[in-house]
Amino acid sequence: MNQRARIAMSDDDVAAFLEASRKLQLATINPDGTPHLVTMFYGLDAGRIAFWTYAKAQKARNLARDPRVSCLVETGDDYGELRGVLLYGKAEQVTDRDRIMAIGLTVARRMTPGVPDELLLPYVEQTGRKRIAYVVERTKVVSWDHRRLS
Repeated sequence: MNQRARIAMSDDDVAAFLEASRKLQLATINPDGTPHLVTMFYGLDAGRIAFWTYAKAQKARNLARDPRVSCLVETGDDYGELRGVLLYGKAEQVTDRDRIMAIGLTVARRMTPGVPDELLLPYVEQTGRKRIAYVVERTKVVSWDHRRLS
C-alpha cells in the first residue's frame, strides 16, 4: 500500500472530522480567474458543507457566476499530527428563507459552542435578512491523517 492510501480517511472518518470541526477555507473563482480564499464557519446539512454569507460579498458574486468551490478543513501543527479534508464541489444556493435561517443557526451554533439557541436566534434573525446560504454538492474528496504514519 502506498503512503497516500495509508493516510486517506474512510468515509466515516471524513464525516466525523467534518462534524467535529468548525471552520474551513473556502475558495471561489474571481472574475479574472484567480482564487478568492476566505475562512468561514460552516454547518452541516445532511452531511454536506453548508454556509451563509452576505448577498453582496465577493464570494457570493463569484458563486453567482461560477459555482465551483474548494473547501479545506484541517487541523494539526506538527507533520505527524496533520489531518484534513479537501472537498471539491459546486455550491448550490439555498433560496427558501426558512432553510437559510436554519443554516444560519447551524453556523451560529458552531461559532459559539454552548450558547443556547434563544440567545443565538436574535443574531441569526437580524443578520439573516441580508444573507444567502449555500450547500456544497461534492464532486471529489481528498483526505489525510498523518497520525496513521506512526
